[in-house]
Amino acid sequence: MLDLMTRHWWVLALRGAFAILFGIVALVWPGITVFALVLLFGAYALADGIVAVAQAVRGTTGGPRGLLALSGVAGIALGIAALAWPGITAFILLMLIAAWAVATGLLEIVVAVALHRELRGEWLYVLTGAISLIFGILLFAWPVSGAIAVVWLIGLLALMFGAAMVGVAFRLRRLGRTVERQHGVRAAHRP
Repeated sequence: MLDLMTRHWWVLALRGAFAILFGIVALVWPGITVFALVLLFGAYALADGIVAVAQAVRGTTGGPRGLLALSGVAGIALGIAALAWPGITAFILLMLIAAWAVATGLLEIVVAVALHRELRGEWLYVLTGAISLIFGILLFAWPVSGAIAVVWLIGLLALMFGAAMVGVAFRLRRLGRTVERQHGVRAAHRP
């Protein structure tokens, strides 16, 4: 699993970049309508889900691979639902996003715990999961009714989540290069 993650560190960086881009758009365009928010979130969840499923399919066997595929399928389903029914209300959207944030956060924490013996600095992965999990719980506990407040909260989460994912990705890249030097393995196929 660690070998897969270090070889495909750029996939995690890409997912983080999508999250950062989504967060910037949400913060720069705070007057966004619920309709546009649904479309933006749907596109992000769909893209993130596709990338997660692709990474799981290209991986080796094991539990974390199945969890990654499950998370990806959930993201794809949520993205399709958001794009298919853009007239969704702010409250329902908020609850869907809260559920997605909790599920994603739990998955990130589970993966970090599963890899704790293989990956130094797994706290970054735990941090990514904790940010998402806490955000989701807060959304469930205190639902925000205003669309602008929803946009700001989602934008901030996306920026923090994306930055943490990019940080983990570059840490994985560095770890992969260190392992290559130690074992003398050439990786001509790496980006």
